[in-house]
Amino acid sequence: MRRLSMSLLIVIAMLALAEAAFAQQPAQPQAVPPVEFKVEVLGSKLSDFTAKMDAYAALRRSLEEGLPPLAVTDNPSDIHRAERLLAERIRKARANAGRGSIFTEDIRRSFRQLLRPVTNAGTCEAIRDDNPGEFQYAINSEYPKGKPVSTVPASILAVLPRLPEDVWYRFLDRDLILHDSRANIILDRIDIAIRCE
Repeated sequence: MRRLSMSLLIVIAMLALAEAAFAQQPAQPQAVPPVEFKVEVLGSKLSDFTAKMDAYAALRRSLEEGLPPLAVTDNPSDIHRAERLLAERIRKARANAGRGSIFTEDIRRSFRQLLRPVTNAGTCEAIRDDNPGEFQYAINSEYPKGKPVSTVPASILAVLPRLPEDVWYRFLDRDLILHDSRANIILDRIDIAIRCE
């Protein structure tokens, strides 16, 4: 009887060990569905924008040769004349420029992506403060003298690429434009660059 008990205990112990060993075996891996995602590299798009702005600055420098220099003066007609002469040359040199000549589709998408995280109620309020609103204009047209120019909040300027001297980012309602203040012309625009309610 004792042998039978001992044999029974051994069988029970072996079954327990077998069950424990089976429980520790890794489960069969299940097939994981493939995940597809798209990574957009902003750096290349922003370097394209910077290259376009550098080319524009070089073009403007070459077109300024032979023009009377813009000097500090009390006579507004001297300033307007210098702006007009430079603007005429720029318009002629950029005769084929239109929407997208600087802000290509890829660059517009990259700018919107950069602006999204820094656009909040505070930045929207700051932009609305002196925003002239939407008005009709063409690329290479004059920025109307009677319209205010919007201030661009520092949080937005911090994420956007630097611009050449006397070229500014401006908002017209929710559109972002490039304004060359030296020639007083609008170089390009991004429609609905920011989402403000």
